[in-house]
Amino acid sequence: MTLDEQQQSARRVLTIIGTRPEGIKLAPVVRALARRAPRLESRVAITGQHSQMLDQVIDRFGIGRDYDLRIMRDGQSLPDVAVACLSGLDKVIAEFRPDIVLVQGDTATACFGALAAFLRRTQVGHVEAGLRSGQKWAPYPEEMFRRVSDVLTDAYFAPTLEAREHLLRENVNPANVHVTGNTVVDALLEAAETHAPVADPLVREVLESDRPLVLLTAHRRESFGAPLERVFASVRELAATERVEVLFPVHPNPNVRESARAALGGQPHVHLVEPLDYFDLVQVLQRASLVLTDSGGIQEEAPTFGVPVLVLRDVTERPEGLRTGVVRLVGTDPELILAESRRALGGSLAGRRPMNPYGDGHAAERIADIVAHRLCGTPRETTDWDATPTVDVARLDALRRSLAGARA
Repeated sequence: MTLDEQQQSARRVLTIIGTRPEGIKLAPVVRALARRAPRLESRVAITGQHSQMLDQVIDRFGIGRDYDLRIMRDGQSLPDVAVACLSGLDKVIAEFRPDIVLVQGDTATACFGALAAFLRRTQVGHVEAGLRSGQKWAPYPEEMFRRVSDVLTDAYFAPTLEAREHLLRENVNPANVHVTGNTVVDALLEAAETHAPVADPLVREVLESDRPLVLLTAHRRESFGAPLERVFASVRELAATERVEVLFPVHPNPNVRESARAALGGQPHVHLVEPLDYFDLVQVLQRASLVLTDSGGIQEEAPTFGVPVLVLRDVTERPEGLRTGVVRLVGTDPELILAESRRALGGSLAGRRPMNPYGDGHAAERIADIVAHRLCGTPRETTDWDATPTVDVARLDALRRSLAGARA
């Protein structure tokens, strides 16, 4: 094969997905890479760290499954996940021989996917690189998973300028760090423009209520036990004393489910439901008056709709939202959760301002462009994001109008 033929042959990209949040955030990237064919040959490996929850996302976003490891087992430990990821992904990488492996975020799949690529001397691209809480055990195990992933990374796709600065302080070569925005904003806007009927009749009923809607999500390992019990006590009190409906899509982890049923089961105006399809969750988020969460993703999504967020953690690796005024840290102190919830519901938080510091909806195209430039030498067609915290207000107005029409 001549040099010209080698340069024209497709470069291979393997995107590794293990959990529902990874599926949501990588779906726009997978599609953006597909648009670069035939110069790029893109395949997807699913570890199945989450199974049913991830399947929903894969199907709704139309992502292909070139490899499906199905590692999920009842009662598996983190070491079990690590071993299954490493052994399964090593076989995939050996077979496909990608030029670069893309991982996302701070999961076990991301960390051990990056390690599997490194052991096969393959480049790693980390989507959502550079997030830091600065505390080893909070969130656990995510803080160490993302830091280890970044040690193994070659191409860093930082969602914000602050994430980029974290990497530069860790002596990462600036030429390898690109501020792209967060791909979750890409996925969110796509989902928001789809108004298929919500599947769960109870959720539809809650959405049609004239009461303010409080969306609750909680699943962090460091909150298991007493911290979750404190959160649920405050939610029970909030629902009993304020004119609200609380919707809680309950994570399948038994540590969450058992506590939720014990504390909130049968409580008036508190609705425990199965995890929502992502497109349904976005409809709930648009309707919500307040979000209580320990999730990272919702901190990034809610600012697009100006929905105030109270973070049920003591630290966050996403401080940009705090500066917009739409996000506040409350930890798991019931009195503080109640006080700040009442303030937010009373309109004292700077909610309803459509201002997202995490992305502009074009992150995936930037990432695909950078990958093509890196592997194929093609000229850049995009520029790095300037991190202006804004959204397309006209697009949001159209979304709100169409959503109102869908409910009418």
